[in-house]
Amino acid sequence: MSSVGEASGEPGAPCPCGRAAYGECCGPLHAGEPAPTAERLMRSRYSAFALGNAEYLLASWDQSTRPAELELEPDVVWKRLFIETTEAGGPFDETGTVTFTAIARGPDGRVELRERSRFTRAGSDRRWVYVDGDVSDDPSVR
Repeated sequence: MSSVGEASGEPGAPCPCGRAAYGECCGPLHAGEPAPTAERLMRSRYSAFALGNAEYLLASWDQSTRPAELELEPDVVWKRLFIETTEAGGPFDETGTVTFTAIARGPDGRVELRERSRFTRAGSDRRWVYVDGDVSDDPSVR
């Protein structure tokens, strides 16, 4: 995914992920609070893309698959997130998957990214982290 959107990141503004106000949704996670589920981490990562927060994206990426740096695309405006399915990834799970579609507008028009993302717990505090994902153009892939 690339970045950076029209979202403001102000506490009372709508969260880019579409769930609630930013200050009650992804804002606390961006400030360091751990995500309680894989889905919440997925939503916070989408919001980080929309806000251009590469630092959070790298910090929430498993160290075994994390790139050394991440360059976001400033001409891509992330508009909408659809969570399609979640498997495991709850408060008592060690791994989980989230399948989502993210909609954006880029220089060449509409962008639709569909991915099945994998998450695990890592570190001494057992925080959820993004491991990797499979991108698909086929809407039947779950």
